[in-house]
Amino acid sequence: MYVSTEDIKSYLDKEIFKIISEVADEMQLECYVIGGTVRDFFLYRPSTDIDIVAIGKGVELAKAVASRLGKRTKISIFKNFGTAQIKYKNYEVEFVGARKESYTHDSRKPIVEDGTLDDDQKRRDFTINAMAFCLNSDRFGELLDPFNGMQDLEDLIIRTPLDADITFSDDPLRMMRGIRFATQLGFDLYPETFDAIIRNKERINIISKERIIDEINKIIMSAKPSIGFILLEKTGLLQIIFPEFIALKGAETREGVGHKDNFYHTLSVLDNIAKTTDNLWLRWAAILHDIGKPATKRWHNKLGWTFHNHNYVGGKMVPNIFKRMKLPLNEKMKYTQKLVEMHMRPMQLVEEEVTDSAVRRLLFDAGDDVDDLMTLCEADITSKNPERVKRHLRNFKIVRQKLVEIEEKDKVRNFQPPIDGNEIMELFGLGQGKEVGVLKALIKDAILDGEIGNDRDEAYKFLMIKANEMGLSPIK
Repeated sequence: MYVSTEDIKSYLDKEIFKIISEVADEMQLECYVIGGTVRDFFLYRPSTDIDIVAIGKGVELAKAVASRLGKRTKISIFKNFGTAQIKYKNYEVEFVGARKESYTHDSRKPIVEDGTLDDDQKRRDFTINAMAFCLNSDRFGELLDPFNGMQDLEDLIIRTPLDADITFSDDPLRMMRGIRFATQLGFDLYPETFDAIIRNKERINIISKERIIDEINKIIMSAKPSIGFILLEKTGLLQIIFPEFIALKGAETREGVGHKDNFYHTLSVLDNIAKTTDNLWLRWAAILHDIGKPATKRWHNKLGWTFHNHNYVGGKMVPNIFKRMKLPLNEKMKYTQKLVEMHMRPMQLVEEEVTDSAVRRLLFDAGDDVDDLMTLCEADITSKNPERVKRHLRNFKIVRQKLVEIEEKDKVRNFQPPIDGNEIMELFGLGQGKEVGVLKALIKDAILDGEIGNDRDEAYKFLMIKANEMGLSPIK
C-alpha cells in the first residue's frame, strides 16, 4: 500500500485541518491528527470524527481553534479527562494533550501524565489506530507510524502496539474493541493478540455493562455480525457477557435423530437479516428469536427433538436479558419481545392453509410491526436445501400479498372495535365487569374470523344478538 505525502496533503486540504495547523503554529505547539481518521484515510472510509493530539496544551489549542472558527462553533471541555470537543459543520473534533498512562489492576481508568507523541502512540489500542499525520506547516502531511500500522492494514491484521497482555489487562474494553474492529473491517486478530484475549478474558468483569453493550451493538450493526460473535465465543468472552447465547451452542443426536446447532443457526439468521435492515432492534430480535430453546428442549419417542413454546419462553427471557445487559427497558425492549414471541406465527401460516381469518389475526396481533415480523421469519430460513428455501420464500410471498389485500379490505392493522366497552355499558346499563369484556371479545373475534365486517352497523346487529343470548336487554 503506497501513499505519498502529496496524497496525504491533498486529503488534509480541508478548512478544518488548515485552521488547526495555523493555530498550532501560532501557539508553537506540535500537533497531529491521530487514530481512526488516519486509519480510515488509508481504508478509503469516510470519517467525520477527528482526533487531534497536541504536545502540551490540547484544551488550550481547542479553545483557540474554536475562537478562530467563530462564535457559532460549539466547544465542550471535559476537565476530568483533559480533553475538549469542537463540533464544526459535520465534524466532531476531539483535542487532547499527548500523554502517557499507567494503570492499577482493579480499574481501566489510567493515571495520566503529560507525554510525548511517542508516549501517546504507545498507549493506543492497536497499531492501525496509532498512526498520525503531522499538521504543523513545516512537516504538514508527514506520516508517523512507529508500530508498522500500514503493514498491518495491508495484511488485514488487528495487533496491539505493545505487549498484548499488558494492553488488555490495563484496559479490558480493548478486547471488545479489537473484535469489533475485526468484524467491521473484515480483518483477522493477530495470533498473539487473539491468545492474549483468551488469557485476559476474565478482566472484562471490571468494565461497565454500558461500555460492553456499546461494543456489542456496533458488532451487531456491522455487515456480517457473525464474525464478531464467533470471535467472542472462541475467546471465551461471550460466556461471560452473554451466557444465554452460549447456551444455544451444540447439536445432539439420539437414536439417529439430531437437531441443528442453534447457536450457528442464530448467527445465520442474524447475517441474513443484516442484509435487509439497519434496525438494531430487529437484529436483536434475530439474536433472541430462539433464545428459549435450551429451556424447552425435550426428547419425544415419536416426535424426536421438540422445543415446544420456545418462542413464549424466549419472550419472557427478553426483559431480564435487556436489564442485565443494560439495554433499554422501553418500547424497544417490548418490540423485541413481541417479535420473539410471534416469530413462529407466519411459519405456521406457511405450513398450513393461508386463511383470511389467520391473516387477520396476524395483522391484529402484530400491528405496525407485521412487516418486520415477516422480515425476521424470512431471515429464519437457513436450510441447506435450496428447494426448501425457495418453497418457504415463495409461500412467505403469498402471505405478504394476503397481508396487503386483507389490510386494504378490512383495515385490521391496529384496528379498534367499532363498538367499545363504554358504549356497551351505556347500551345495557352495565358497570365494568365480565359481561362487557365477553361482548367486546365476541365482536373482535367475529370481525377477525370474517363473520362480520369491520363496520359499526354489522357490529351493532351482532352485539344485540349475542347480548340477547346472554339475557341482556338494551336500556330504552
